[in-house]
Amino acid sequence: MRIFNALFFMITCFASFAQETQVADSLQPRTADFKYEVRGNTVMLSPQPPALIQMAGAPKAYYSYFWEFGDGNFSREKEPEHRYKKEGEYRVDLWVTNHYDNGKTPATRPHQVKINQVTENYADQATMDSDLMLLRNREPIPDEDIVVVLRYKNPREYVTSGKLYLFYNERQYKADNFERTEVRAYHNEKVHRSKDFAYTGDILDNDVLLANAEDPVAYRFHGLQDSTERVNFPLTLEASKAYYKDWDLLEFDRMAPNEERNVFFTLRTTPEMLKDTSAIVKVRSIYVPDENYDNHKVREMEMEIVTSHDPNKMSSNATIMNYRLVRFKTFRYKIRFQNNGEGPANTIRLETDIPEMFDKNSIAIEDLYPECPVCPKEPDVTYSCIDTVFTKDKAIFTFKNIYLPGSAQNNVKEYDSTQGFVKYRIKLADDFHKKKTKSRTAIYFDKNEPVITNYATTRFLPGISLGAKAGYIFTPDRNNNREYFAGVTLSPYKSYRGYLQAELMVSAASFDQIKKFTEETVNTNGYTESYDMESLNEYRNISLYLVPVSYRYNLNNYLALGTGLQLKTDLSSKHCVTDTGAYTLKIPSEGVDFRDDTKDFIRQTESTGSFSNFQSGLFVGFNVGFARIGPSVGARYIYNFNAPNNQVQLYAIWKF
Repeated sequence: MRIFNALFFMITCFASFAQETQVADSLQPRTADFKYEVRGNTVMLSPQPPALIQMAGAPKAYYSYFWEFGDGNFSREKEPEHRYKKEGEYRVDLWVTNHYDNGKTPATRPHQVKINQVTENYADQATMDSDLMLLRNREPIPDEDIVVVLRYKNPREYVTSGKLYLFYNERQYKADNFERTEVRAYHNEKVHRSKDFAYTGDILDNDVLLANAEDPVAYRFHGLQDSTERVNFPLTLEASKAYYKDWDLLEFDRMAPNEERNVFFTLRTTPEMLKDTSAIVKVRSIYVPDENYDNHKVREMEMEIVTSHDPNKMSSNATIMNYRLVRFKTFRYKIRFQNNGEGPANTIRLETDIPEMFDKNSIAIEDLYPECPVCPKEPDVTYSCIDTVFTKDKAIFTFKNIYLPGSAQNNVKEYDSTQGFVKYRIKLADDFHKKKTKSRTAIYFDKNEPVITNYATTRFLPGISLGAKAGYIFTPDRNNNREYFAGVTLSPYKSYRGYLQAELMVSAASFDQIKKFTEETVNTNGYTESYDMESLNEYRNISLYLVPVSYRYNLNNYLALGTGLQLKTDLSSKHCVTDTGAYTLKIPSEGVDFRDDTKDFIRQTESTGSFSNFQSGLFVGFNVGFARIGPSVGARYIYNFNAPNNQVQLYAIWKF
């Protein structure tokens, strides 16, 4: 028994130590290296990445690779062979990306590869199906480097010189998402940065510039859009400068017909980058093949912000929205998946949450891979198709009778071929509210357990709502009180439930105060002289009311409650006093009580002041009507900490 307990203790300690070690390792910087062998003008490369730290519950962890050979060419193969055109020394870079791995993304230092002799002829290979392409080595993670490759091809039948632009950092985001740290051009392109220019302009709708298209399988997973030829270059350029904060201009010369070139940009994702792990950011390129003409092409690349390099993810362009303009926005979601099995998947089911603010019946698939038609209504289908069904709060996309290779399958070298996606658009429901949502997707490969994606979130910018407010203030402790006010309110636009509101109001008030009393004087003869006094105090005030902050809560569209702090001061005050005295003489010993109106008097005094009579108090109240936006009426009770203590405010308000 003692031996068993000792063994159990040792195993427990070892497991605990191993777990702590793994957690510590996952937080440590990691580096990857590579080996190479040079044979003439051919180099064979082999990566040496650090050991993977398997993510619990995830598919098998693996690395993907991106090589830059230092002569304008690149490869995604794990162990590529590359042939150089001429002798020289070349900088070879490797970017290693970890998937389903708990550790940090490995960093790699470049190697200088020297080619001393050309033993085999170099031949350019045409690999571009379009004149302009954008791709990247991985998805952006805050505080990491990514590589964006701008590929361009001369479509003319003659030698040309032209221009290229790369735009980044969308103006709609307050913080910069990228810092461009390096440009590697291999054909003497001249690089100019937007930092050398000054530009101001309004954001234009970029949807008019771009069109969807079909792209090669190897690049479908990088969010590319087609570039159709356009002729109004100044319009395209100004619209792009209005939409993006930063750009690089590259001028190139002497490009042969059908020649292909690549330019490499290293973008450092900033720590301030959007923290939404489902947000989509974009970069844009404009290509002018011949500087003598305005004919040009445009291409955009969407990138999904992630916290880890998980190929199964959900993203959306609805991450941050303006509620006032939300009706004019086209909402798009994208679900990406990868088969990490040892064999192909024939049925893939995507069960995705649909937030209640959207109308799930309006879903329209815009693009997908593997490409296949929509399934017919017949239950038995023998060809490849995609079926869409709905439950109460889900949409279920099912790929049927397809062939998606597994990343662990024999003879599968290109990981892109094991990936797929569904991109769909969706409309808002008829009745929706300004509240955050989140949704994710359960991905089923055949009959395996599901892979759960990240949350795709939506949230609204606060927006500003100005309100016009007017009403009447009743003060029970005052005689003949009449006080009317008008003002403005400031609050977030059409909040769903709770929100903060500030108010500023100016009022005109008048009220009276009458005092009656008797003043008596007894002289040495025992006579009593008295005045029956009446003092009329009339007040005329212009007052300023300030509600620096109040909390309001919408119970529904038509009823809201609120409470807060109210401050008040008289901007100007006028105080008029009219004293009236009626004279009476009394001689008790003789029984005389004589009223003498000849000695009556009337006396008036007047005083003015400003910024006086400061008051503070707390209030509670309610609104009835269109509580979130539009007209409503309300009542408010205010308790002031100094007299007069009680006030009731009746008002109408219209929030815009």
